[in-house]
Amino acid sequence: MRDFATNRVPQQAAGTDARQLGDSGKTRMPIQFGMSQKLSPVTALLLTVPPLLWAGNAVVGRLVNTLVPPITLNFLRWAVALFILLPLAAWVLRRSSGLWAHWRRFALLSLLGVGCYNALQYLALQTSTPLNVTLVAASGPVWMLAIGALFFQAPVRRAQMYGAVLSIVGVLVVLSRGDWAQLLAVRLVVGDLFILLATACWSWYSWMLTRKDEPEAIRNDWAAFLLAQVVFGLAWSGLFAGLEWGLTDAHITWGWPLVSALAFVAVGPAVLAYRCWGLGIQQAGPAVAGFFANLTPLFAAIFSAAFLGELPQLYHLAAFGLIVGGIWVSSRR
Repeated sequence: MRDFATNRVPQQAAGTDARQLGDSGKTRMPIQFGMSQKLSPVTALLLTVPPLLWAGNAVVGRLVNTLVPPITLNFLRWAVALFILLPLAAWVLRRSSGLWAHWRRFALLSLLGVGCYNALQYLALQTSTPLNVTLVAASGPVWMLAIGALFFQAPVRRAQMYGAVLSIVGVLVVLSRGDWAQLLAVRLVVGDLFILLATACWSWYSWMLTRKDEPEAIRNDWAAFLLAQVVFGLAWSGLFAGLEWGLTDAHITWGWPLVSALAFVAVGPAVLAYRCWGLGIQQAGPAVAGFFANLTPLFAAIFSAAFLGELPQLYHLAAFGLIVGGIWVSSRR
């Protein structure tokens, strides 16, 4: 459930990202989409909304980092999303739904997609900027190719390798802050490492979605499929939040700013973006949609400048160009 800033789906598993669920909600089945499908204005709007919301999620996470601990924010966000989804798919919690018979699969999916990814992203925002986080997370294609080849026997095309190299260079530009000499000193902020780990978790999660293991009734209902993961994800994120409170000097400053932030991250990035992305994928296909996902760093730069006073630098523009170039190259046949 990536907010996810930064989601590239393996070519062999097109359309299998958690946010690529549409009316039918069919996940994990390899779906082939043609590059020549017409992109209508409505479809373009559907595919623009998610990266807009994912960028907003990164900025909001940065804005409230003094009001709520990062892992606790992840728990509260999904708790609110749970109550949003319950009226839409409460049936999935019944004993006869098939969810509980497949609890191991949903427990692992939720650990990667709900418990780890978003918590690590919010942790990253404690020490890194939203623009850096969204750009570094654009290393997703590299993780996708590596994990797919090593653990899922997915072939890697030469164009994908070239695209991955460009993406890596783009990430290195961000990590070095535009000064290549910094790479020799290995000066990475903790947030950069957190978001790299988060991206690896999301890539593994995305590949897991290509395997058809859950009941068809759940797979065919986007709200039920998400709710099934949120139920187990709340257990994971609750456990991690408990450790956060036990091991750190955690505190929450309640007020309208935090309540408003929770409402946004739960309704927008967690549910609305998920739905719009699924509808857009159905109409345009994942290859076209991948270009829209790369709008996230651009929106993050705009929001950071507007709300945080963090103006983008020239190296951010260079990194963005390299990452987009990598996605374009990798999509070529």
